[in-house]
Amino acid sequence: MRELIGSHDVLFVTLDTLRFDVAQRCLADGRTPRLAKVLPGGVWERRHSPASFTYAAHHAFFAGFLPTPVTPGPHERLFAARFGGSETAGPRTFVFDAPDLPAGLAAAGYHTVCLGGVGFFNPAAPLGRVLPGLFAESHWESAFGVTAPDCLGAQLDRLESIIAGLPADRPLFTFLNVAAMHQPNKHYIPGADTDSVETHAAALEYVDGCLERLFELVSGRERPCLVIICSDHGTLYGEDGHVGHRVAHETVWTVPYADFILEPT
Repeated sequence: MRELIGSHDVLFVTLDTLRFDVAQRCLADGRTPRLAKVLPGGVWERRHSPASFTYAAHHAFFAGFLPTPVTPGPHERLFAARFGGSETAGPRTFVFDAPDLPAGLAAAGYHTVCLGGVGFFNPAAPLGRVLPGLFAESHWESAFGVTAPDCLGAQLDRLESIIAGLPADRPLFTFLNVAAMHQPNKHYIPGADTDSVETHAAALEYVDGCLERLFELVSGRERPCLVIICSDHGTLYGEDGHVGHRVAHETVWTVPYADFILEPT
């Protein structure tokens, strides 16, 4: 990532709560064709999240601790906050002298934007201002949240207006937290009475349907864009008696991950 800073925009998408097994199955069944076009090798990489719920996972992400490959390491990280004793920053790592990635990229000349989704990005409470407060510009509204069926569409409307007002020569870091897969998600299957693995998968299908527009927006600025897309954690629908997340369960820890470059259109 180090050699891309300044010449490339950066898009970091967290597909909040997306389970690896569901992401993998939807891909294999042809239900996420837009993702199939951009994922390296046409597959998700299986990784482990640094945390079991949104708030903790994103603090780790912004410090440089993205989901870890499941194969034995050490694994060189894409970016990292500088600190003594780090063993996973290498020659390709973007190392920044700041406590978080938005501040590190701002120091490198980037405009930083947060488009929040789940409740930890809702500024109505002080806790919901912590993560958005890392960015120069942040947005959240109920239309972006977990109960809005077209939450990603609303976020993309806002992103389109932000990009339209940004000088073309200013590099952009966009962080997008997508809420659709988080409970409640039963509204993605008409007539469904409860959230389930099936409604979770239907939510991912909805998200995939919006991705072509997202990729067109971020690749339309006459510069390449590094895309990082992953889940922050999985969630449970009755497995071993658990519902939800914030528990140490393999389905919660195991997440899909990919990074790739979109060339300008």
